[in-house]
Amino acid sequence: MKKIVFRLIAFLFSIFIIAILYLSIFGIETKRFNSQIIGEIKNLNQDLELDIDKIKIILDPFKFQINAKTIGSKLKLNGRVIEIETIRTQIEIITFIENKFSLKNLDISTKSINVKNLVFFAKSLKKSPELYILDKFLKKGYVIADINLEFDDNGKIKDNFKVNGIFRDTQINFFKKYNFENLNFTFVIENKNYEFKNSEFLFNNIPFSSDKIKIQNIKNKFLVECEIKNNSIKLDQGNIDLFIKPLIPKIDIKNINFKSDNKISFRVDKKFKIKNLKLVSEININKLSISNQFELENFFPKTKDEINFTDYKVNLNYEKKKLSVNSKGKILVQDKYDELSIQLDKIGNDFKFQTSLNNFDNPFQINFLNFKKNDGSSLNINFAGVYNKDKKTKIRSIILSEDKNKIKVDNLKLNKSFKIDSFDKIELNLRDKNDRVNILDITKKKSNYLLEGQSFNADKFIDNLINSDEKNNLFAKDLDFKINIKKVFLDNDYTINNLKGILSLKNNEVYNADLKALFSKNKRFKFTVNSKFDEKITTLFLDEAEPIVKRYKFIKGYKNGSLDFYSSQKGNKSNSTLKIYDFKLMELPALTKLLTLASLQGIADILSGEGITFDEFEMNFDNEGNLMNINEIYAIGPAISILMNGYIEKNKIVSLRGTLVPATTINKAIGSIPVLGKILVGSKTGEGVFGVSFKIKGPPKNLETTVNPIKTLTPRFITRTLEKIKKN
Repeated sequence: MKKIVFRLIAFLFSIFIIAILYLSIFGIETKRFNSQIIGEIKNLNQDLELDIDKIKIILDPFKFQINAKTIGSKLKLNGRVIEIETIRTQIEIITFIENKFSLKNLDISTKSINVKNLVFFAKSLKKSPELYILDKFLKKGYVIADINLEFDDNGKIKDNFKVNGIFRDTQINFFKKYNFENLNFTFVIENKNYEFKNSEFLFNNIPFSSDKIKIQNIKNKFLVECEIKNNSIKLDQGNIDLFIKPLIPKIDIKNINFKSDNKISFRVDKKFKIKNLKLVSEININKLSISNQFELENFFPKTKDEINFTDYKVNLNYEKKKLSVNSKGKILVQDKYDELSIQLDKIGNDFKFQTSLNNFDNPFQINFLNFKKNDGSSLNINFAGVYNKDKKTKIRSIILSEDKNKIKVDNLKLNKSFKIDSFDKIELNLRDKNDRVNILDITKKKSNYLLEGQSFNADKFIDNLINSDEKNNLFAKDLDFKINIKKVFLDNDYTINNLKGILSLKNNEVYNADLKALFSKNKRFKFTVNSKFDEKITTLFLDEAEPIVKRYKFIKGYKNGSLDFYSSQKGNKSNSTLKIYDFKLMELPALTKLLTLASLQGIADILSGEGITFDEFEMNFDNEGNLMNINEIYAIGPAISILMNGYIEKNKIVSLRGTLVPATTINKAIGSIPVLGKILVGSKTGEGVFGVSFKIKGPPKNLETTVNPIKTLTPRFITRTLEKIKKN
């Protein structure tokens, strides 16, 4: 009997072992757990529906649990469906025996599903701010995912869930401006950590890639860390306006082609605001073209309409409102490339900058200093300082150097409008185009400036002063200068020595001045300006008038003479007198034409050949705005005398009328005056020649001249002639 019982027990035990082995290795398919699993899913959300067929179960005797797996299931919620490849779960045997069925975990593998549906189902299972953010920005895409969920004793999902998978053809839009398209990547989500790998996407149609993007939820604030790069791309105008224009609104970018490698991290708060942005970028600009909106012609004579950068490298670091930019590469402003490097550091509202430009094969000039770079030489320009859009710009130093030529400026301060507030020192040591050496220093002494030096070529400076139509608004404050220069070159022929005195600027105009110097042979130069109350009186005297007078385009072949100028200005109106003594004109186109029309060909030939001598020229005129009213011009000489008046409206019209009389006619007319005429001109009056009256009128470049012969002189002409003769 015992043997039978023993054999029965052994048989049953063998059957049990075989059953356990079978269940552990092969498992069985059953619908036994369908209702329980569906019920557990219902516990997550009552609206969730799970369609499952048979469940395959495999026993795990060592963990005392059952592994269940479904194939081809569907998860439904409010009309949306997720196609499920498999569902796996572990059921503790003890809960089954005690009729307390509960899921320990749930592993779901999906088929390719709509990403919007996945987020929709995820939101129904767990309230999570990141899911709401994701749902807000996600527009479309497909995902294959493996979802691992664990449940507590109450059937609630624990926080240590895990999701991994692949996204394909995903689109995300941020604030209607920023669009991610064709987004493909693998991902791993564990609780509050998100990691995206091997990403490829179009950002506003710009192709980018990323090896890794990480997002962490820290107290409902999201920390984002990513590495993003792109190969060579070209931005269209829309993206230039979107990404670059807000940063540099005053620069018109035509096109840009670049590649970059970027490391970015930032936090997103509950209101979706970006904070704690940190950016490290390496940018290689293959080509960048911007419109030339800068007035560079005075320095770069062959300046083009566009400025181009190529092979330009930019290293950018941004953290805690601190920006650091280091860049270096080639820049094309003229015909050939120069080298440009810029270092920029932004801290708060301050921008610290240091810039270097190396000019090798391009021309460079400084017009007002008459300086031009030598062909084939290398010129370097360095400047460094601090810019603040709400305060002053401080340029610590500007250094221009080419061989032995050098310009240095120390501590230049500019106001908001980039006008000069002050500077500590300017050093000038240049050999200019005329082979003149310029050695000059301007040094700040308390509130004044000392301008001193060995030599200075003022030729171009005087040209600009005479021909400029615009007021120079270079300075923001009034400045006082004390001047002491040993030699000043007025042109190629004339110099003045020991220029000394004072000069004060107010509102960028000379307010007070007292300057004296000597030409050779102790001939004098003197310039004064005295401003009192509402009147400014200006005087200029030169024993050598030629370096000033010959600069006027309508006078050619001026020789010798001295000049005396006086002007009184009140407000916008001035009254002036200009006198020139003992000079000769080799050619005066308007006068030559007038003499020819008057059939005074002999005098016209002299003027265009040997020249005509004048004893004195006097001009009385007043200016108001663009209108010059010429009260009288009178010139007298051995061969001819002229009296005229009229007006000139700048760049619009010239209107002059007057009388021109050869000297023989003057002598005859004055000689006919009893007693006085004989004393003034002697008994011989000459044969006499008719004089002429004339009119000159029209636009400056298209003047019309009319001439009429006269047989008698006006009393005014005779009176003025007598005055001059008496004076002489």
